[in-house]
Amino acid sequence: MRLFVALDIDSGIRERIARFVEGVRGFAPEARWVRAESLHVTLKFIGEKSESAAEQIQLALGTIQAGAVEIQFRGYGFFPTAKAPRVFWVGIQAEPQLAALATAVDDKLNKLDIPKEEHVFSPHLTLARGAGGSGSPRWRKNDRPNRSFQQLQEQLTNRSVPEFGTMTAREFFLYQSRLSPKGSTYTRLMGFSLG
Repeated sequence: MRLFVALDIDSGIRERIARFVEGVRGFAPEARWVRAESLHVTLKFIGEKSESAAEQIQLALGTIQAGAVEIQFRGYGFFPTAKAPRVFWVGIQAEPQLAALATAVDDKLNKLDIPKEEHVFSPHLTLARGAGGSGSPRWRKNDRPNRSFQQLQEQLTNRSVPEFGTMTAREFFLYQSRLSPKGSTYTRLMGFSLG
């Protein structure tokens, strides 16, 4: 089972982001765009695990004590840089509790021999990945200027910074991801309350 831990986003925010994407996706037709129903805030990517490991993960996540988190979705950007874009994303501004929650998830899962994150938690919503190559947001040795998002970047300079809304996350989830040629599908395995 391919697993990750994430927060869902409110339907109103999801709809505003979907309308934004519809207005700009034609400027990067070769990109792989994420379906609106698949948008989520990843706290921790776990990877392939057995069903018995998934049960242990659920038990560990159930012990996390954390409060509800207010999250604002606004703006956009490109990873790893605007000159060598591989990922187009929506920005997230949140209270420190969001990073604390991601750290708590990382710490609990590390006790199950799941490696800790190497980089500082950087919350975002991935909207699109450049055609071909990796969808990793991290800088890689062979990164160089590319044109996959060039027309999109030019169009965005003429627009105001979008505001998608604010929500309060009161629950986080363990998800299973299934890969297919039509894109990934996500299934909630269990929810864990915040607050």
